[in-house]
Amino acid sequence: MKKKATPFILFGLMLSIALNSCTSQKSTLDVSSEEKALFDSNDEEPVEIANDETEYEIIIIEPGFNTWLNSIARPEGYYSQSFLENRNAVMVINWNQRVLNPMRWNPNLYEMQINYDPSIDYGYEVNYKLYNYFIYFQRKYNQRLGPFIPRI
Repeated sequence: MKKKATPFILFGLMLSIALNSCTSQKSTLDVSSEEKALFDSNDEEPVEIANDETEYEIIIIEPGFNTWLNSIARPEGYYSQSFLENRNAVMVINWNQRVLNPMRWNPNLYEMQINYDPSIDYGYEVNYKLYNYFIYFQRKYNQRLGPFIPRI
């Protein structure tokens, strides 16, 4: 009798470990009081993301983002361009899916699609600012645009 019960116990143990690992990634973000203050600020200085070579431009008018970018975000050069491009590709796909599904996702948060082609080299600055906007957005509005936790 004991030999027949062992596979069921092992299966049950493996199933509980698998389910536990799926739910453990949904931890809350650790947002500092300084960062919360920036989220609530009225600083509306726009951040322009542009690359003259690719004729690509985004203007972000999000209160507090410019100050957050200059004071809390990791400095330029911290991430490699390939890291930023890979993360941006994932987050743009999720963003655009949410724009196209306003019944499920808040249309006040996801207003416009982002035309980002991973095969185009937008340069470091464009990728850096876009990535940091996604991090800022996720932290401010408690959203998740990918499988990773938006950390700074």
